Amino acid sequence: MKDWPAEKLTVTVGSTRVSALLLCPHEARACYVLAHGAGAGMAHPFLEAIARSLADRQIATFRFQFPYMELGGKRPDPPRLAQATVRAAVVVARGRLPDLPLVAGGKSFGGRMTSQAQASEPLPGVRGLVFLGFPLHPANSPSSSRAEHLDQIQIPLLFLQGTRDALADIDLIHALIARLGSRAMLHAINDADHSFRLPARAGRTASEVTVELAGQIADWTHTLNKTRGAVGSEEG
Repeated sequence: MKDWPAEKLTVTVGSTRVSALLLCPHEARACYVLAHGAGAGMAHPFLEAIARSLADRQIATFRFQFPYMELGGKRPDPPRLAQATVRAAVVVARGRLPDLPLVAGGKSFGGRMTSQAQASEPLPGVRGLVFLGFPLHPANSPSSSRAEHLDQIQIPLLFLQGTRDALADIDLIHALIARLGSRAMLHAINDADHSFRLPARAGRTASEVTVELAGQIADWTHTLNKTRGAVGSEEG
């Protein structure tokens, strides 16, 4: 894994400015606009490891803070503000890397806010969405109501899910993928929880899981770029 330098940037959302990190390897072929989860910011070790592993696979990442996290708060921003932040981050990433195709999404809350933003109005230049643990329902309360807006999204979707995720019953995830049809793809990590942690009996390290996740994202993104004429895209 190369020690690619991360460029510090900012994103303006209304009267608020939030921090961002752009990790762009040489000869990058795409950029993933990567939103953090509800409980940890863009510099969380998991997101850092994903970004580094993607850089080794020629995928740049643009990470950013939601306003509440920038201010040190614990309660996530209201959906409208969170979605506006995602949209502003996409605009900055597109302006900074105008020649690279974009995908967007993120960990848990960040991925859901990205998909809600896309469902409301297509994110400019984004060709697909990548979810690192889509939070389908509250912990241990199986339901698919949080996924209803996904029916409005017409670009490809990649779901990376743990089979022991308390916020996404794996049977409901499989049903969701079937409902969404050919535009959705699922890669499940056996025995992983919502944070992609594995029990000791699994015999795999966190680094190995990170490499698997990054490999899936990179392969899917590169394939998406090659076949964009077949699957379509939503440009803004």
